[in-house]
Amino acid sequence: MPTYEYKCLKCNHTFEYFQSMKDEPLKICPVCNGELKRLIGAGAGPIFKGSGFYQTDYKNSTSNSEKKSDEKSKPVEKNKVNKTETKGTTDNK
Repeated sequence: MPTYEYKCLKCNHTFEYFQSMKDEPLKICPVCNGELKRLIGAGAGPIFKGSGFYQTDYKNSTSNSEKKSDEKSKPVEKNKVNKTETKGTTDNK
């Protein structure tokens, strides 16, 4: 359940209220009974749990998987030995 921030248009009182997304927004200020406006919040940031996270953990993960899949899809070529006969030709310089 998110926490919403409200501001009174009459007395400028601001407060946060923890409520479900299904609930209707609050309309009456608890201080002066004035009209409330729900403010747009930045939202919650990511929560990292575990022993640690590093910038390089996910770096180049797509390029590595693409390389692996390309290697698997290529047929293995046998070493071709190009035999050329050279009879009596030598280059001495």
